[in-house]
Amino acid sequence: MKARPKTMKKKTATVVRKARTAKEALPFWKTKTLEQMTPKEWESLCDGCGKCCTYKLEYEETGELAQTNVACRLFDGTSCQCSDYKNRKKIVPDCILLTPKVVRKMNWLPNTCAYRLVMQNKDLYWWHPLVSGDPQTVHQAGISARGRVVNELDAGPLEHHVVDWPDK
Repeated sequence: MKARPKTMKKKTATVVRKARTAKEALPFWKTKTLEQMTPKEWESLCDGCGKCCTYKLEYEETGELAQTNVACRLFDGTSCQCSDYKNRKKIVPDCILLTPKVVRKMNWLPNTCAYRLVMQNKDLYWWHPLVSGDPQTVHQAGISARGRVVNELDAGPLEHHVVDWPDK
């Protein structure tokens, strides 16, 4: 019986180590499903565009959705964040808390939404804070609702606020 050459064992170990290192180098959104993410990863996936905090209209005849520039009363149009994120569901009972299950059912999330992109096995856009490293790039790219919304308490009829915002 011949002994295995030592070099063969070293090469195998090196190949396995390189493969593991390459997988570890991939960002979590490329290696995990929405359900596998930690709460911290889930929250960081939000790009901060604020579009999920705006009202949408659904036309009964066609089922077509229309985006409005009317935002929830808790939405801060400058920061694009909820002014009371922790208690939002208590204050606004019809606020929809995004979960993997909800994301899979919702057809109104923007095409640029990271939750939607990950669900569809697509990559995040260059302006996403996890890619750019800067939470301001979503605003600089013109993707967010910053400076474009009216508070629901001041809006009046939603049909007067239909908008067509850029998707990319």
